[in-house]
Amino acid sequence: MTNETSALSGPDLSLGIPLSSLPEGAMLQGHAGGEAILLVRRADRLFAVGAFCTHYGAPLSGGLLVNETIRCPWHHACFDLRTGNVIRAPARDPLARWRVEEARGIVYIREKLDEPITPVLADRNSVPATVVIVGGGAAGNAAAETLRREGYAGRITLLSADDALPCDRPNLSKNYLAGTAPEDWIPLRSIEFYQEHEIDVRLNAPVIALDLVAQQVILADSSRLSYDALLLATGAQPVHLDIPGASLPHVHYLRTFTDSRNLVETAKAAKRAVVIGASFIGLEVASSLRAREIDVHVIGRETTLMETVLGPQIGRFLQTLHEGHGVTFHLGTTAAEIDSVQVTLANGVTIEADMVVIGVGVRAETTLAEKAGLTMDRGVSVNEYLETSAPNVFAAGDIARWPDPFTGERIRVEHFVVAERQGETAARNILGRHERFATIPFFWTEQYDLGIAYVGHGADWDEILVEGDLEARNCSVIYRRGGTKMAVALLHRDLDGLRAELEFERSAVRQKKENVVGARTLLSSKD
Repeated sequence: MTNETSALSGPDLSLGIPLSSLPEGAMLQGHAGGEAILLVRRADRLFAVGAFCTHYGAPLSGGLLVNETIRCPWHHACFDLRTGNVIRAPARDPLARWRVEEARGIVYIREKLDEPITPVLADRNSVPATVVIVGGGAAGNAAAETLRREGYAGRITLLSADDALPCDRPNLSKNYLAGTAPEDWIPLRSIEFYQEHEIDVRLNAPVIALDLVAQQVILADSSRLSYDALLLATGAQPVHLDIPGASLPHVHYLRTFTDSRNLVETAKAAKRAVVIGASFIGLEVASSLRAREIDVHVIGRETTLMETVLGPQIGRFLQTLHEGHGVTFHLGTTAAEIDSVQVTLANGVTIEADMVVIGVGVRAETTLAEKAGLTMDRGVSVNEYLETSAPNVFAAGDIARWPDPFTGERIRVEHFVVAERQGETAARNILGRHERFATIPFFWTEQYDLGIAYVGHGADWDEILVEGDLEARNCSVIYRRGGTKMAVALLHRDLDGLRAELEFERSAVRQKKENVVGARTLLSSKD
Protein backbone atom coordinates (compact mmCIF):
# COMPACT_ATOMS: atom_id res chain seq x y z
CA MET A 1 0.00 0.00 0.00
CA THR A 2 1.26 3.46 -0.86
CA ASN A 3 -0.02 6.93 -0.24
CA GLU A 4 2.39 8.97 -2.28
CA THR A 5 1.90 12.55 -3.34
CA SER A 6 0.92 12.65 -7.01
CA ALA A 7 1.99 16.27 -7.64
CA LEU A 8 5.35 16.53 -9.41
CA SER A 9 7.98 18.88 -8.03
CA GLY A 10 11.50 19.98 -8.83
CA PRO A 11 13.16 20.21 -12.23
CA ASP A 12 12.34 18.22 -15.34
CA LEU A 13 15.35 15.92 -15.22
CA SER A 14 14.93 14.84 -18.83
CA LEU A 15 16.08 18.35 -19.79
CA GLY A 16 19.27 17.95 -17.81
CA ILE A 17 20.91 19.64 -14.83
CA PRO A 18 24.57 20.61 -14.27
CA LEU A 19 26.54 17.87 -12.55
CA SER A 20 28.19 20.61 -10.50
CA SER A 21 24.82 21.33 -8.87
CA LEU A 22 24.71 17.80 -7.47
CA PRO A 23 27.55 17.36 -4.95
CA GLU A 24 28.55 14.03 -3.45
CA GLY A 25 25.79 12.67 -1.22
CA ALA A 26 23.15 14.98 -2.69
CA MET A 27 19.56 13.93 -3.36
CA LEU A 28 17.42 15.92 -5.77
CA GLN A 29 13.71 15.28 -6.32
CA GLY A 30 12.55 16.02 -9.83
CA HIS A 31 10.53 14.37 -12.55
CA ALA A 32 10.61 12.99 -16.08
CA GLY A 33 7.90 11.61 -18.31
CA GLY A 34 5.25 12.45 -15.74
CA GLU A 35 6.84 10.44 -12.92
CA ALA A 36 8.51 11.62 -9.71
CA ILE A 37 12.21 10.72 -9.62
CA LEU A 38 14.94 11.00 -7.02
CA LEU A 39 18.40 11.68 -8.47
CA VAL A 40 21.24 10.67 -6.17
CA ARG A 41 24.99 11.15 -6.40
CA ARG A 42 26.84 8.65 -4.29
CA ALA A 43 30.53 7.70 -4.43
CA ASP A 44 30.80 9.40 -7.84
CA ARG A 45 27.95 7.30 -9.18
CA LEU A 46 24.56 8.60 -10.25
CA PHE A 47 21.31 6.82 -9.51
CA ALA A 48 17.74 7.64 -10.48
CA VAL A 49 14.97 5.88 -8.57
CA GLY A 50 11.33 6.43 -7.63
CA ALA A 51 11.00 9.44 -5.35
CA PHE A 52 8.59 7.86 -2.86
CA CYS A 53 8.83 4.88 -0.54
CA THR A 54 6.70 1.98 -1.73
CA HIS A 55 5.36 1.41 1.78
CA TYR A 56 3.33 4.51 2.73
CA GLY A 57 4.69 6.92 0.12
CA ALA A 58 7.16 8.91 2.21
CA PRO A 59 9.38 11.28 0.19
CA LEU A 60 12.78 9.59 0.06
CA SER A 61 14.50 12.95 -0.38
CA GLY A 62 14.08 13.29 3.40
CA GLY A 63 15.72 9.93 4.03
CA LEU A 64 19.27 8.82 4.77
CA LEU A 65 21.94 7.56 2.38
CA VAL A 66 24.05 4.71 3.73
CA ASN A 67 26.64 3.54 1.24
CA GLU A 68 24.62 2.77 -1.91
CA THR A 69 21.31 2.36 -0.12
CA ILE A 70 18.57 4.78 0.89
CA ARG A 71 16.41 4.56 4.02
CA CYS A 72 12.86 5.85 4.28
CA PRO A 73 12.38 8.66 6.82
CA TRP A 74 8.98 7.50 8.09
CA HIS A 75 9.22 3.78 8.82
CA HIS A 76 12.87 2.97 7.99
CA ALA A 77 12.43 0.77 4.94
CA CYS A 78 15.68 0.39 3.00
CA PHE A 79 16.33 0.12 -0.75
CA ASP A 80 19.32 -0.69 -2.94
CA LEU A 81 20.03 2.31 -5.18
CA ARG A 82 21.71 0.13 -7.80
CA THR A 83 18.85 -2.29 -8.32
CA GLY A 84 15.86 -0.62 -6.66
CA ASN A 85 15.32 -3.81 -4.66
CA VAL A 86 13.96 -3.83 -1.14
CA ILE A 87 16.65 -4.56 1.41
CA ARG A 88 14.58 -4.14 4.52
CA ALA A 89 10.88 -4.01 5.47
CA PRO A 90 8.32 -2.53 5.85
CA ALA A 91 8.48 -1.84 2.10
CA ARG A 92 7.77 -4.85 -0.10
CA ASP A 93 7.88 -3.49 -3.65
CA PRO A 94 11.09 -2.27 -5.34
CA LEU A 95 11.71 1.27 -6.49
CA ALA A 96 11.44 2.06 -10.18
CA ARG A 97 14.75 2.98 -11.87
CA TRP A 98 15.83 5.16 -14.79
CA ARG A 99 18.99 5.29 -16.87
CA VAL A 100 21.22 8.27 -16.11
CA GLU A 101 23.45 9.82 -18.73
CA GLU A 102 26.14 12.47 -18.31
CA ALA A 103 27.36 14.53 -21.28
CA ARG A 104 29.59 17.62 -21.12
CA GLY A 105 28.89 18.15 -17.44
CA ILE A 106 25.10 17.84 -17.81
CA VAL A 107 23.14 15.00 -16.24
CA TYR A 108 20.07 13.68 -18.05
CA ILE A 109 17.40 11.17 -17.08
CA ARG A 110 16.70 8.82 -19.95
CA GLU A 111 14.42 5.80 -20.33
CA LYS A 112 12.86 3.87 -17.51
CA LEU A 113 14.65 0.59 -16.83
CA ASP A 114 13.12 -2.84 -16.51
CA GLU A 115 11.89 -4.13 -13.16
CA PRO A 116 14.70 -5.54 -10.96
CA ILE A 117 15.74 -8.98 -12.08
CA THR A 118 15.01 -11.79 -9.63
CA PRO A 119 18.27 -13.37 -8.43
CA VAL A 120 19.07 -16.87 -9.57
CA LEU A 121 20.20 -19.25 -6.85
CA ALA A 122 23.71 -20.50 -7.54
CA ASP A 123 23.02 -24.05 -6.37
CA ARG A 124 19.37 -25.04 -6.40
CA ASN A 125 20.27 -28.49 -5.07
CA SER A 126 21.48 -27.01 -1.78
CA VAL A 127 18.16 -25.39 -0.86
CA PRO A 128 15.11 -27.13 0.61
CA ALA A 129 12.60 -28.45 -1.88
CA THR A 130 9.63 -27.44 0.27
CA VAL A 131 9.19 -24.66 2.83
CA VAL A 132 6.26 -24.56 5.21
CA ILE A 133 5.47 -21.35 7.09
CA VAL A 134 3.17 -21.55 10.10
CA GLY A 135 1.57 -18.18 10.69
CA GLY A 136 -0.08 -15.66 8.39
CA GLY A 137 1.16 -12.49 10.04
CA ALA A 138 3.98 -10.05 9.32
CA ALA A 139 6.87 -12.51 9.71
CA GLY A 140 5.26 -15.32 7.75
CA ASN A 141 4.25 -13.12 4.84
CA ALA A 142 7.64 -11.40 4.69
CA ALA A 143 9.38 -14.77 4.64
CA ALA A 144 7.24 -16.08 1.78
CA GLU A 145 7.79 -12.95 -0.30
CA THR A 146 11.52 -12.88 0.42
CA LEU A 147 11.96 -16.49 -0.66
CA ARG A 148 10.53 -15.65 -4.06
CA ARG A 149 12.39 -12.34 -4.25
CA GLU A 150 15.66 -14.19 -3.63
CA GLY A 151 15.02 -16.59 -6.49
CA TYR A 152 13.66 -19.60 -4.63
CA ALA A 153 11.59 -21.78 -6.97
CA GLY A 154 10.56 -24.55 -4.59
CA ARG A 155 7.18 -25.10 -2.97
CA ILE A 156 6.03 -22.56 -0.37
CA THR A 157 3.00 -23.23 1.81
CA LEU A 158 1.80 -20.58 4.24
CA LEU A 159 -0.61 -21.90 6.86
CA SER A 160 -2.70 -19.26 8.60
CA ALA A 161 -5.21 -19.72 11.39
CA ASP A 162 -6.84 -16.43 10.34
CA ASP A 163 -9.76 -16.14 7.94
CA ALA A 164 -8.20 -13.25 6.01
CA LEU A 165 -5.02 -12.79 4.01
CA PRO A 166 -1.96 -11.29 5.75
CA CYS A 167 -2.79 -7.69 6.55
CA ASP A 168 -1.28 -4.35 7.50
CA ARG A 169 -1.88 -4.94 11.19
CA PRO A 170 -0.65 -1.53 12.47
CA ASN A 171 -3.37 0.14 10.42
CA LEU A 172 -6.15 -1.79 12.13
CA SER A 173 -6.05 0.45 15.19
CA LYS A 174 -5.10 3.58 13.27
CA ASN A 175 -6.49 4.90 9.97
CA TYR A 176 -8.75 1.97 9.14
CA LEU A 177 -10.51 2.11 12.49
CA ALA A 178 -10.69 5.91 12.27
CA GLY A 179 -12.44 5.58 8.91
CA THR A 180 -9.74 7.35 6.88
CA ALA A 181 -8.22 4.29 5.19
CA PRO A 182 -10.25 2.19 2.73
CA GLU A 183 -10.51 -1.55 3.25
CA ASP A 184 -8.49 -2.34 0.14
CA TRP A 185 -5.44 -0.75 1.78
CA ILE A 186 -5.35 -3.37 4.53
CA PRO A 187 -4.34 -6.68 2.86
CA LEU A 188 -0.59 -6.78 2.32
CA ARG A 189 -1.14 -8.56 -0.99
CA SER A 190 -4.02 -9.68 -3.15
CA ILE A 191 -4.91 -13.31 -3.67
CA GLU A 192 -3.73 -12.85 -7.26
CA PHE A 193 -0.26 -11.92 -6.00
CA TYR A 194 0.10 -15.18 -4.09
CA GLN A 195 -1.20 -17.14 -7.04
CA GLU A 196 1.18 -15.41 -9.46
CA HIS A 197 4.15 -16.09 -7.18
CA GLU A 198 3.01 -19.66 -6.45
CA ILE A 199 2.69 -19.14 -2.72
CA ASP A 200 0.09 -21.59 -1.43
CA VAL A 201 -1.77 -19.58 1.23
CA ARG A 202 -4.20 -21.66 3.27
CA LEU A 203 -6.59 -19.73 5.51
CA ASN A 204 -8.47 -21.18 8.49
CA ALA A 205 -5.70 -23.78 8.67
CA PRO A 206 -4.48 -23.95 12.27
CA VAL A 207 -1.54 -26.25 13.00
CA ILE A 208 -1.98 -28.27 16.18
CA ALA A 209 1.30 -30.25 16.36
CA LEU A 210 4.76 -30.70 14.89
CA ASP A 211 6.44 -34.00 14.12
CA LEU A 212 10.08 -32.92 14.11
CA VAL A 213 11.38 -36.43 13.39
CA ALA A 214 9.22 -36.96 10.31
CA GLN A 215 9.50 -33.25 9.42
CA GLN A 216 5.75 -32.77 9.21
CA VAL A 217 3.19 -30.35 10.54
CA ILE A 218 -0.19 -31.68 11.70
CA LEU A 219 -3.25 -29.57 11.01
CA ALA A 220 -6.52 -29.37 12.95
CA ASP A 221 -8.21 -31.63 10.40
CA SER A 222 -5.54 -34.30 11.15
CA SER A 223 -3.91 -33.90 7.75
CA ARG A 224 -0.11 -33.81 7.60
CA LEU A 225 2.16 -31.64 5.52
CA SER A 226 5.84 -32.45 4.99
CA TYR A 227 8.56 -29.84 4.98
CA ASP A 228 12.27 -29.61 4.27
CA ALA A 229 12.47 -26.28 6.10
CA LEU A 230 9.94 -24.92 8.58
CA LEU A 231 9.38 -21.38 9.82
CA LEU A 232 7.33 -20.87 12.96
CA ALA A 233 5.75 -17.42 12.93
CA THR A 234 2.68 -17.99 15.09
CA GLY A 235 2.65 -14.46 16.51
CA ALA A 236 0.66 -13.51 19.59
CA GLN A 237 -2.90 -13.45 20.85
CA PRO A 238 -4.63 -10.77 22.94
CA VAL A 239 -4.74 -11.34 26.68
CA HIS A 240 -8.39 -11.92 27.63
CA LEU A 241 -9.84 -10.42 30.78
CA ASP A 242 -11.42 -12.86 33.20
CA ILE A 243 -14.17 -10.61 34.53
CA PRO A 244 -17.97 -10.84 34.35
CA GLY A 245 -19.31 -9.63 31.02
CA ALA A 246 -16.01 -9.83 29.10
CA SER A 247 -17.61 -12.05 26.44
CA LEU A 248 -20.66 -9.88 25.73
CA PRO A 249 -21.32 -9.06 22.03
CA HIS A 250 -20.35 -5.39 22.33
CA VAL A 251 -16.96 -6.25 23.88
CA HIS A 252 -14.09 -6.40 21.39
CA TYR A 253 -10.43 -7.41 21.17
CA LEU A 254 -8.32 -6.18 18.28
CA ARG A 255 -5.78 -8.38 16.56
CA THR A 256 -7.07 -9.59 13.19
CA PHE A 257 -8.64 -7.94 10.17
CA THR A 258 -11.95 -9.55 11.14
CA ASP A 259 -11.62 -8.10 14.65
CA SER A 260 -11.18 -4.64 13.17
CA ARG A 261 -14.09 -5.04 10.78
CA ASN A 262 -16.35 -6.04 13.66
CA LEU A 263 -15.11 -3.12 15.71
CA VAL A 264 -15.79 -0.71 12.85
CA GLU A 265 -19.35 -2.00 12.49
CA THR A 266 -20.02 -1.56 16.20
CA ALA A 267 -18.46 1.91 16.15
CA LYS A 268 -20.84 3.08 13.41
CA ALA A 269 -23.75 3.05 15.84
CA ALA A 270 -21.91 3.66 19.11
CA LYS A 271 -21.96 6.86 21.13
CA ARG A 272 -19.99 5.90 24.25
CA ALA A 273 -16.93 3.64 24.34
CA VAL A 274 -14.74 2.33 27.12
CA VAL A 275 -11.20 1.25 26.28
CA ILE A 276 -9.73 -1.07 28.91
CA GLY A 277 -5.96 -0.84 28.76
CA ALA A 278 -3.81 2.24 28.16
CA SER A 279 -1.31 0.42 25.95
CA PHE A 280 -0.23 1.63 22.51
CA ILE A 281 -3.14 -0.18 20.92
CA GLY A 282 -5.54 1.16 23.55
CA LEU A 283 -4.45 4.74 22.98
CA GLU A 284 -4.55 4.33 19.19
CA VAL A 285 -8.05 2.90 19.44
CA ALA A 286 -9.08 5.85 21.63
CA SER A 287 -7.71 8.27 19.03
CA SER A 288 -9.49 6.48 16.18
CA LEU A 289 -12.82 6.34 18.00
CA ARG A 290 -12.60 10.04 18.81
CA ALA A 291 -12.18 10.63 15.06
CA ARG A 292 -15.65 9.07 14.78
CA GLU A 293 -16.89 11.50 17.46
CA ILE A 294 -17.53 8.73 19.98
CA ASP A 295 -17.26 9.62 23.67
CA VAL A 296 -14.23 7.67 24.95
CA HIS A 297 -13.12 6.68 28.46
CA VAL A 298 -9.77 4.88 28.94
CA ILE A 299 -9.05 2.67 31.96
CA GLY A 300 -5.44 1.88 32.92
CA ARG A 301 -3.63 0.30 35.85
CA GLU A 302 -0.78 2.80 35.57
CA THR A 303 -0.87 6.28 37.03
CA THR A 304 1.21 7.76 34.18
CA LEU A 305 0.59 6.65 30.60
CA MET A 306 3.25 4.40 29.02
CA GLU A 307 5.71 5.32 31.78
CA THR A 308 7.66 2.06 31.80
CA VAL A 309 8.21 2.23 28.02
CA LEU A 310 8.35 5.93 27.12
CA GLY A 311 8.96 7.56 30.49
CA PRO A 312 6.91 10.06 32.49
CA GLN A 313 7.58 13.03 30.21
CA ILE A 314 5.98 11.51 27.12
CA GLY A 315 3.37 9.81 29.29
CA ARG A 316 2.12 13.09 30.71
CA PHE A 317 2.28 14.66 27.25
CA LEU A 318 0.14 11.87 25.78
CA GLN A 319 -2.45 12.21 28.52
CA THR A 320 -2.73 15.94 27.88
CA LEU A 321 -2.97 15.28 24.14
CA HIS A 322 -5.85 12.83 24.55
CA GLU A 323 -7.64 14.96 27.11
CA GLY A 324 -7.41 17.85 24.68
CA HIS A 325 -9.34 15.67 22.22
CA GLY A 326 -12.03 14.86 24.77
CA VAL A 327 -10.82 11.52 26.19
CA THR A 328 -11.49 10.84 29.89
CA PHE A 329 -8.94 8.74 31.81
CA HIS A 330 -9.44 6.49 34.82
CA LEU A 331 -5.89 5.59 35.86
CA GLY A 332 -4.63 3.53 38.77
CA THR A 333 -7.62 1.22 38.59
CA THR A 334 -9.05 -1.73 36.65
CA ALA A 335 -12.37 -2.89 35.24
CA ALA A 336 -14.25 -5.22 37.57
CA GLU A 337 -17.41 -5.96 35.57
CA ILE A 338 -19.02 -5.27 32.21
CA ASP A 339 -22.72 -5.37 31.45
CA SER A 340 -24.81 -4.33 28.47
CA VAL A 341 -24.86 -0.63 29.34
CA GLN A 342 -21.87 0.13 31.55
CA VAL A 343 -18.45 -0.81 32.90
CA THR A 344 -17.89 -0.96 36.65
CA LEU A 345 -14.40 -0.20 37.92
CA ALA A 346 -12.64 -1.77 40.89
CA ASN A 347 -13.02 1.52 42.75
CA GLY A 348 -16.80 1.41 42.31
CA VAL A 349 -17.06 4.03 39.57
CA THR A 350 -19.46 3.15 36.73
CA ILE A 351 -19.07 4.34 33.13
CA GLU A 352 -21.81 4.14 30.53
CA ALA A 353 -20.73 2.25 27.41
CA ASP A 354 -22.39 0.80 24.33
CA MET A 355 -19.06 -0.59 23.13
CA VAL A 356 -15.97 -1.83 24.99
CA VAL A 357 -12.50 -2.50 23.61
CA ILE A 358 -10.03 -4.53 25.65
CA GLY A 359 -6.33 -3.96 24.97
CA VAL A 360 -4.38 -5.17 27.97
CA GLY A 361 -1.50 -6.76 26.07
CA VAL A 362 -0.75 -9.89 24.08
CA ARG A 363 0.73 -13.27 24.84
CA ALA A 364 3.18 -14.98 22.48
CA GLU A 365 1.60 -18.03 20.82
CA THR A 366 4.28 -20.55 21.80
CA THR A 367 2.15 -23.61 22.59
CA LEU A 368 3.02 -25.35 19.32
CA ALA A 369 6.76 -24.93 19.89
CA GLU A 370 6.52 -26.00 23.53
CA LYS A 371 4.59 -29.19 22.70
CA ALA A 372 7.18 -30.04 20.05
CA GLY A 373 9.98 -29.82 22.63
CA LEU A 374 11.81 -26.82 21.21
CA THR A 375 14.06 -24.94 23.60
CA MET A 376 12.12 -22.12 25.23
CA ASP A 377 13.26 -18.89 26.89
CA ARG A 378 10.18 -16.76 27.59
CA GLY A 379 9.51 -17.36 23.93
CA VAL A 380 11.07 -19.65 21.35
CA SER A 381 14.84 -19.56 21.77
CA VAL A 382 16.72 -18.92 18.52
CA ASN A 383 20.32 -18.18 17.68
CA GLU A 384 21.58 -15.16 15.73
CA TYR A 385 20.44 -16.84 12.49
CA LEU A 386 16.90 -17.36 13.87
CA GLU A 387 17.44 -21.13 14.03
CA THR A 388 15.63 -23.03 16.79
CA SER A 389 16.99 -26.02 18.68
CA ALA A 390 15.58 -28.38 16.00
CA PRO A 391 17.26 -28.93 12.62
CA ASN A 392 15.70 -27.03 9.69
CA VAL A 393 13.26 -25.21 11.98
CA PHE A 394 13.37 -21.42 12.27
CA ALA A 395 11.29 -18.98 14.30
CA ALA A 396 10.51 -15.32 13.73
CA GLY A 397 8.27 -12.55 14.94
CA ASP A 398 6.52 -12.17 18.27
CA ILE A 399 7.49 -15.65 19.50
CA ALA A 400 11.25 -15.45 18.87
CA ARG A 401 13.80 -14.54 21.55
CA TRP A 402 17.15 -13.83 19.94
CA PRO A 403 20.63 -12.59 20.94
CA ASP A 404 20.62 -8.84 20.32
CA PRO A 405 24.10 -7.74 19.14
CA PHE A 406 23.63 -4.18 20.42
CA THR A 407 22.60 -4.85 24.02
CA GLY A 408 24.34 -8.22 24.28
CA GLU A 409 21.13 -9.60 25.77
CA ARG A 410 18.50 -12.03 24.59
CA ILE A 411 15.36 -10.09 23.74
CA ARG A 412 11.89 -10.63 22.33
CA VAL A 413 10.01 -7.76 20.65
CA GLU A 414 6.34 -7.66 19.70
CA HIS A 415 6.36 -5.17 16.85
CA PHE A 416 5.28 -5.44 13.23
CA VAL A 417 8.43 -4.13 11.54
CA VAL A 418 10.70 -6.35 13.65
CA ALA A 419 8.57 -9.35 12.69
CA GLU A 420 8.78 -8.50 8.99
CA ARG A 421 12.54 -8.08 9.13
CA GLN A 422 12.97 -11.36 10.96
CA GLY A 423 10.85 -13.04 8.31
CA GLU A 424 13.19 -11.65 5.67
CA THR A 425 16.30 -12.87 7.50
CA ALA A 426 14.81 -16.28 8.22
CA ALA A 427 13.96 -16.72 4.54
CA ARG A 428 17.49 -15.93 3.45
CA ASN A 429 18.89 -18.34 6.03
CA ILE A 430 16.52 -21.06 4.85
CA LEU A 431 18.32 -20.56 1.53
CA GLY A 432 21.68 -21.00 3.25
CA ARG A 433 22.78 -17.36 3.39
CA HIS A 434 23.93 -17.60 7.03
CA GLU A 435 22.85 -14.02 7.69
CA ARG A 436 22.83 -12.74 11.27
CA PHE A 437 19.72 -10.93 12.45
CA ALA A 438 21.30 -7.70 13.64
CA THR A 439 18.55 -5.19 12.86
CA ILE A 440 17.80 -2.53 15.45
CA PRO A 441 14.18 -2.73 16.69
CA PHE A 442 11.86 0.00 15.37
CA PHE A 443 8.20 0.82 15.82
CA TRP A 444 5.89 3.80 15.53
CA THR A 445 2.59 4.96 16.92
CA GLU A 446 0.12 7.49 15.52
CA GLN A 447 -2.41 9.22 17.74
CA TYR A 448 -4.43 12.07 16.25
CA ASP A 449 -1.93 14.21 14.31
CA LEU A 450 1.00 13.04 16.44
CA GLY A 451 3.54 10.46 15.32
CA ILE A 452 6.15 8.95 17.62
CA ALA A 453 8.96 6.77 16.28
CA TYR A 454 11.01 4.55 18.58
CA VAL A 455 14.42 3.14 17.74
CA GLY A 456 16.32 0.61 19.86
CA HIS A 457 15.44 -1.50 22.87
CA GLY A 458 15.38 0.60 26.04
CA ALA A 459 14.08 -1.89 28.58
CA ASP A 460 15.12 -1.10 32.17
CA TRP A 461 16.39 2.38 31.34
CA ASP A 462 17.56 4.38 34.35
CA GLU A 463 17.94 7.83 32.80
CA ILE A 464 15.97 9.92 30.31
CA LEU A 465 17.22 12.97 28.44
CA VAL A 466 14.87 15.17 26.41
CA GLU A 467 16.59 17.07 23.60
CA GLY A 468 14.34 19.70 22.04
CA ASP A 469 10.84 20.85 22.87
CA LEU A 470 8.34 18.12 23.75
CA GLU A 471 5.40 20.52 23.91
CA ALA A 472 6.28 21.82 20.44
CA ARG A 473 6.42 18.21 19.20
CA ASN A 474 10.01 18.57 18.07
CA CYS A 475 12.32 16.51 20.22
CA SER A 476 14.38 13.39 20.77
CA VAL A 477 13.91 11.46 24.01
CA ILE A 478 16.99 9.41 24.82
CA TYR A 479 16.86 6.38 27.11
CA ARG A 480 20.07 5.37 28.86
CA ARG A 481 21.11 2.52 31.10
CA GLY A 482 24.34 2.77 33.01
CA GLY A 483 25.27 5.78 30.90
CA THR A 484 24.80 3.91 27.60
CA LYS A 485 22.20 5.09 25.10
CA MET A 486 19.77 2.19 24.59
CA ALA A 487 16.89 3.72 22.64
CA VAL A 488 15.48 6.97 21.26
CA ALA A 489 11.88 8.15 20.87
CA LEU A 490 11.40 10.88 18.30
CA LEU A 491 8.68 13.42 17.66
CA HIS A 492 8.83 14.87 14.15
CA ARG A 493 12.56 14.26 13.81
CA ASP A 494 12.58 11.64 11.09
CA LEU A 495 16.17 12.06 9.98
CA ASP A 496 17.43 11.94 13.56
CA GLY A 497 15.63 8.61 13.92
CA LEU A 498 17.49 7.18 10.94
CA ARG A 499 20.78 8.50 12.27
CA ALA A 500 20.11 6.92 15.67
CA GLU A 501 19.36 3.59 13.97
CA LEU A 502 22.66 3.77 12.08
CA GLU A 503 24.52 4.73 15.26
CA PHE A 504 23.13 1.69 17.08
CA GLU A 505 23.99 -0.58 14.13
CA ARG A 506 27.59 0.61 14.03
CA SER A 507 27.88 0.27 17.78
CA ALA A 508 26.67 -3.34 17.53
CA VAL A 509 29.29 -4.08 14.87
CA ARG A 510 32.03 -2.60 17.07
CA GLN A 511 30.79 -4.62 20.02
CA LYS A 512 30.85 -7.79 17.93
CA LYS A 513 34.44 -7.14 16.85
CA GLU A 514 35.51 -6.42 20.42
CA ASN A 515 33.93 -9.67 21.60
CA VAL A 516 35.73 -11.63 18.88
CA VAL A 517 39.07 -10.02 19.72
CA GLY A 518 38.46 -10.65 23.43
CA ALA A 519 37.67 -14.31 22.81
CA ARG A 520 40.81 -14.75 20.69
CA THR A 521 42.94 -13.07 23.36
CA LEU A 522 41.51 -15.38 26.02
CA LEU A 523 42.25 -18.47 23.92
CA SER A 524 45.76 -17.23 23.22
CA SER A 525 46.46 -16.69 26.91
CA LYS A 526 45.31 -20.25 27.68
CA ASP A 527 47.70 -21.62 25.08
